[in-house]
Amino acid sequence: MSVPARLQKIRRIVWTGAIAGVTATGAWYGAGLKIQRDAKRDVQKRYEATPAEKIAQLEEQRGGLVAKRIGLEKKIQELELRAQGKTWAESREGKERKR
Repeated sequence: MSVPARLQKIRRIVWTGAIAGVTATGAWYGAGLKIQRDAKRDVQKRYEATPAEKIAQLEEQRGGLVAKRIGLEKKIQELELRAQGKTWAESREGKERKR
């Protein structure tokens, strides 16, 4: 390889790295700005929400939490049954399935 060809190859590598770095940094910064904007918008919505909307949001959150609680209680029950010596299949048989 001649000297100009090497310089051209090095220059191409440097430019490629620089452009990739600028692109990645811009994407990262833009994503951060979007997250901040969305967070501000959510706070603004909560602040401007009517009492009925706030109640609806809280009821929705409550529903999600109740669903999580039921799932966790089921897992705890299965673990307790396995600790008593039940097999995995036996511990999966709950009262709701026998009805």
